[in-house]
Amino acid sequence: METWMIDVLWILGAAGLVALNGFFVAAEFALVKVRSSKLAEAARLEKPFSRTAQWMVHRLDKSLSACQLGITLASLGLGWVGEPAVARLLAPLLHAVGIKSQVLVHTIAFVVGYAIITAAHLVVGEQAPKIYAIRRPGCTVRWCALPLKWFYVISYPFLSLLNATTMRILRRFGITSASEHDVHHSEEEIRALLSQAHVHGELTRTEHSLLDAVFEFDDTTCRRIMVPRTSVVFFDVNKPLATAMETVRRSKHTRFPLCDGSMDNVLGFVHIKELLHVPAGVEPDLKKICRPPRYVPETMLLSKLLNLFRASRQHLAFVIDEHGSVSGIVTMEDVLERLVGEVQDEFDDESPAIVPETAGSYLVQGAALLEEVNKALGLKLVSADVDTMAGLVTERIGRIVTQGDRVDLDGAAAEVIEVKKARATQIRVTVSGSNTEESESS
Repeated sequence: METWMIDVLWILGAAGLVALNGFFVAAEFALVKVRSSKLAEAARLEKPFSRTAQWMVHRLDKSLSACQLGITLASLGLGWVGEPAVARLLAPLLHAVGIKSQVLVHTIAFVVGYAIITAAHLVVGEQAPKIYAIRRPGCTVRWCALPLKWFYVISYPFLSLLNATTMRILRRFGITSASEHDVHHSEEEIRALLSQAHVHGELTRTEHSLLDAVFEFDDTTCRRIMVPRTSVVFFDVNKPLATAMETVRRSKHTRFPLCDGSMDNVLGFVHIKELLHVPAGVEPDLKKICRPPRYVPETMLLSKLLNLFRASRQHLAFVIDEHGSVSGIVTMEDVLERLVGEVQDEFDDESPAIVPETAGSYLVQGAALLEEVNKALGLKLVSADVDTMAGLVTERIGRIVTQGDRVDLDGAAAEVIEVKKARATQIRVTVSGSNTEESESS
């Protein structure tokens, strides 16, 4: 065989090994990135090689092992073939420019050949196929599936031996998991992925907020969403029906607790529809039409409370503290608002919990949760004993608050604007400059 033909074969061999390395790299990243749902849809549409790709994805660990074996073999082969192939081409050129020393020719050819092969291996055999596979995993995995399956079947005995040897070594170090890709994401990691998806436009603001609220939902207790007993509007069984009807017209609620004098003596709750079903001219006995009370502890998680509401078909429960006293009520609407935000009907006239006044100054309701204030104003207010702004201000002052009281918070100053029943209902919060900029940018 002539010399030039041998040189061509060496070059073609090197180019083929670079391409083979790129094939296995593309297949590996495509297998990791592709979604099973996308492959299922492609199989339903009968796209080429989609079912073969599903077959490989269902055996992900062993398929990736096949890819890694292919990459290793191609890289080793390229190191053996590539540099001599380039050196054989460069030798005549070096002789032509007057370099006769065989040592010098060999050294220059080795350095140049090594650089060219390394560049080709990185660009064509690694970076380009990897980026392409990440950008188009569905298409890549389908077109790589059939050749990869052939290689998988041929190398299966060798792969099984390698995997068994690997696991035998790992067991000596206390590692027994057989799946290297069986990764469980933590809640923080999932939320970070959701944030990235929102930033890159994969999720809308509403979708991101809803999914983010789901993670906080199961960590929230009844105490944090209940209507405190001081704000509960109830029927007093000792007062005439006309008083109860006036309470209905004034508050426009749907369900009302029925009490004997105060919230310390709960008899149940009355649904407004029960009053509508009473025949005209007949004064109803509220005790007979009220529904039995259902009690839940302050520490009950919202997921359990939601299941309780759904099972009992009652959408109001009385919240009790550790001493067994009623501390407030909670409704289905309160639970759902933790997921979807404030829900108001035609009769609700609730004002926002946080209202901007001037730059860095906000009017905050005393019932506003600390986490809502922190998120809106960029603060880091925390307390182990209270959940609301009114509770935090009272805790920091150390006594019953009065109108005009001022207190320094972490990164802000609070001024009590309005007090009802010894509780701050309106608080002006003035945020420092750095926190103001942070809250506005968020």
